[in-house]
Amino acid sequence: MEQVVAESVSYLAVCRNCGARMECWGTQALVGGRLRWDVESSCSACADALAVCDGTVPAERREQMLAEHGPARLHASGPSATGVAIMRVLRGELGIDLASAKALAHRVVNGDCTGTLPEMEHLARKLQESGITAAATRP
Repeated sequence: MEQVVAESVSYLAVCRNCGARMECWGTQALVGGRLRWDVESSCSACADALAVCDGTVPAERREQMLAEHGPARLHASGPSATGVAIMRVLRGELGIDLASAKALAHRVVNGDCTGTLPEMEHLARKLQESGITAAATRP
């Protein structure tokens, strides 16, 4: 069974029920080979609570995670880490065009590809499934 990789952040939002400020906890996780974004929130003013599971991380929460936890790096190495092999995986996982995949593959080989730990671990595992030696690390 694969290990779950997760990072969380807390933030304030406006309660949809009473308009007060409510506490929210968001978690990006790699679970079962998929990235997911889960949010739990509760309002201390009206006791409204909400849980939203399996969404996509909003850009502002992703930036908050990177600021609070620091970026993770993806690196591929060894004889199997050819540009073409890496590009194939990146295009399949990220749905990017050939030029973008080529530029990103270059960053992966050089260890310059960064993101949240769950994102980088997801790509590392996909590369590993294709026979490419890859790892997600945090400096």
